[in-house]
Amino acid sequence: MARIVTIFLFLSLLLGGCDTKEPQSSLQPVSHSVAKEGSQSKKDQPDGPSVSTEESAAAIQDEAEQQEPLGTSIDNSRRTAITNAVKKAGPAVVSITVTELQRGYKREFDAFFFRYFDVPIQREVQSVGSGFIISEDGLVVTNEHVASKNSKTIMVALSDGNQYEAKLIGSDELADLSLLQIESDDRKTFPHVNFADSDEIMVGEWTIAMGNPFGLFADGQPSVTVGVVSAKERDFRPDPQDPRVYVEMIQTDAAINRGNSGGPLVNSNGEVMGVNTFIFTGGTSNGFVGLGFAIPSNRVQKIIGQLKESGSVSLDYDPGMKFTPVTRNLIMKYPNIPRVLGLFVTEVNKSGPAYECGIMPGDVIVEIGEERVTSEMHAWALMREYKEGQDMELHLIRDGKTYKTSMTLRKRVQGR
Repeated sequence: MARIVTIFLFLSLLLGGCDTKEPQSSLQPVSHSVAKEGSQSKKDQPDGPSVSTEESAAAIQDEAEQQEPLGTSIDNSRRTAITNAVKKAGPAVVSITVTELQRGYKREFDAFFFRYFDVPIQREVQSVGSGFIISEDGLVVTNEHVASKNSKTIMVALSDGNQYEAKLIGSDELADLSLLQIESDDRKTFPHVNFADSDEIMVGEWTIAMGNPFGLFADGQPSVTVGVVSAKERDFRPDPQDPRVYVEMIQTDAAINRGNSGGPLVNSNGEVMGVNTFIFTGGTSNGFVGLGFAIPSNRVQKIIGQLKESGSVSLDYDPGMKFTPVTRNLIMKYPNIPRVLGLFVTEVNKSGPAYECGIMPGDVIVEIGEERVTSEMHAWALMREYKEGQDMELHLIRDGKTYKTSMTLRKRVQGR
């Protein structure tokens, strides 16, 4: 019996020793791993529940969101170069409403003659276009086909809702540009935009067309469409029926529609790259199909500078001659004039380029360059394509014979 009790006590001591050592050895690795991950050891931890690394990161994020509201961070992510450009240029974009007097006819029955007659009438017609302010004193640029010398009244509406009457300082049909002056009694300083250098335009860069398509400016804010520069230096030969000169035009796929004419084409810096002027529909419709064109800013500044100074635009050179179109009345007055479309030379300056290349009074110019002259306006449009220092080829008729000459263009020299 005593031997059995001794064996039992020995086993109890052995099993008890194993129980006391196993928890101690199993706790060591756990304590070591927590300290390795940067958490406080059990000795250094404050009283209370433990905090994991993920919970700490979440607490930091919550604190940051409390410092910056969620709406503010979203607004910041929505702002882009385009929205900043619109904010910068938008206040200077205006809507232009023009009233013109158009002449027409209506048929009236005359009881005395017992027949109908066409009676001339005049009626007021309103049209809507776009423009933009280029100076703090209220100078506005737009297209000539929006506001011209035929305009009876011109009203300019700003994006802030104010409306002002404007006067025409000058317009140029060939370049299709007009310069207006806002008339304000309070001498208000107007928001305005700056021009970009159109020679630095890159194909593929952002373009923003702003204006008043279809008269939607009534809510006080211009419409904004976005695209890219599709091409540069697109030339359109003067049309004898519409002799406006469209050269070095900017092509864009930013949507331009009726009413956008005269509005600015803006780059991502909020600067004016050009003046939105016309679209090419390809005969498919009257709406936008991805081909819009704007007059480049450098050309605009050149034309506007002359309009501001003198109200009209002149050539870079002086051809040294005066001419008039060949008309029926002119042929009846001078029977020897060839019965062709052309320019009848009436005066030649002896110190000018025309005299130097052999042109004489009485000659009829029928071609400028490779183009057949069909009217005086068409001739001026063709001559606009030449600059000082270039050579202009002319075809003329004298005494029934055709001659060809080359005129070197230069500034006028005062003759004797």
